[in-house]
Amino acid sequence: MAQRRRASAPLAELLRPRRLEEIVGQDHLVGPGMPLRRMVDARRLISMIFWGPAGTGKTTLARIVASGAGYAAESLSAVTSGVRDVRDSLERARQRLGEHGQATVLFIDEVHRFNKSQQDLLLPATESGEIVLIGATTENPYFEVNAALMSRTTLWRVHPLDGAALSTLLERATALREIDLDDDAAEALVASCDGDARSMLTTLDTAIVLAPADADANQPRRPEARVRVTRAHVALARDGRLVHQSRDTHYDQVSALIKSVRGSDPDAALYWLVALLEAGESARFVARRLVILASEDVALADPQALVVAEAAARAVEFVGLPEARLTLAHAAVYLALAPKSNSITRALGAATAAVRAGGAEVPTHLRDAHYVGAREMGFGATYAYPHDDPRGWVAQRYLPDELADAVFYEPSVHGAEANLAHDWRRRRGDAGDAAASPVE
Repeated sequence: MAQRRRASAPLAELLRPRRLEEIVGQDHLVGPGMPLRRMVDARRLISMIFWGPAGTGKTTLARIVASGAGYAAESLSAVTSGVRDVRDSLERARQRLGEHGQATVLFIDEVHRFNKSQQDLLLPATESGEIVLIGATTENPYFEVNAALMSRTTLWRVHPLDGAALSTLLERATALREIDLDDDAAEALVASCDGDARSMLTTLDTAIVLAPADADANQPRRPEARVRVTRAHVALARDGRLVHQSRDTHYDQVSALIKSVRGSDPDAALYWLVALLEAGESARFVARRLVILASEDVALADPQALVVAEAAARAVEFVGLPEARLTLAHAAVYLALAPKSNSITRALGAATAAVRAGGAEVPTHLRDAHYVGAREMGFGATYAYPHDDPRGWVAQRYLPDELADAVFYEPSVHGAEANLAHDWRRRRGDAGDAAASPVE
């Protein structure tokens, strides 16, 4: 029976970790001395929400944390469960606590799918400690989960798996399936899954099925022969979307997309965007690059650029491919057409260098003056409240004394940034700078 299960069950299920030590890629949560490991070791859990993309182990992490800390487990999916299911789970948790003294973890997958009344139903039991709630979501919980429920939970980010973690899973998979996996095939599997372990293992399972079909038809395949999975099998398992993209080509095409947008060439931006998607690049990866570009290369020259790029990234998660190609094209062309400024990139670098140099203290007039004794020490005593001035601005020092003359941000003369800087200088009364005409 066990052997049949190994043969038929998906790799993603067979390789599902059973202990904290088997979890890969989330060392910031379960590594030695990290928060979730410390909670499990103390056998004391606090209600929490796991936020991260699909295939990163949120459900598995919840199960292991619950069992490792000695809690009973109730599990619901917000997609298929209603109010009655929630009430039944809460009632079982109360009985378990009252009759056996055992606390219960109520795990809710896709918790953002619960409506307000369903989320509100969890509040009393979570607050009283009758249950420990663990929710999992792929959506930003600050937008999708009630503020009241968020205030009763701790939010933990679950990261996409990095290359090292995915490679570890591939080693386990090849040992379990007793196959040979070419290095470039492993490289393609890792590169194409965008940190989603379940997606990678599903592709590998498909490639394993397809691999024997390539055996020489004139040579009968020996039953004991090991299956060899090549890059071509991985590409076939992904409908050919890896065929035209080697590892070097991947990085070259990403670089070409970034530089085409930065260079304000919408045609080239579209070409390299399509080249990446046709080669099987993750839409999520492309969307992330466009969001970064919006701040790195457009920024205040067009303040709407980040809004467009972030909306495109959310649409990718909501719509998925192939329809999301339209949204990515929309964002790429918009960013290419937008005026460019790297003033924020340069300002951030300069400010970071100054902070890392260390030694600067908060000026006395800017320090918190809202606690007993602060005024006696002179904290905030000379602070001037800008809203009390009819100009809405007061000349006073905000940087540390050691950096009084430092300038980190230098506005560009491109797009909306020129107008923003002109108005800012005019309000401050910088006569010389304000005389410069804004860019129309």
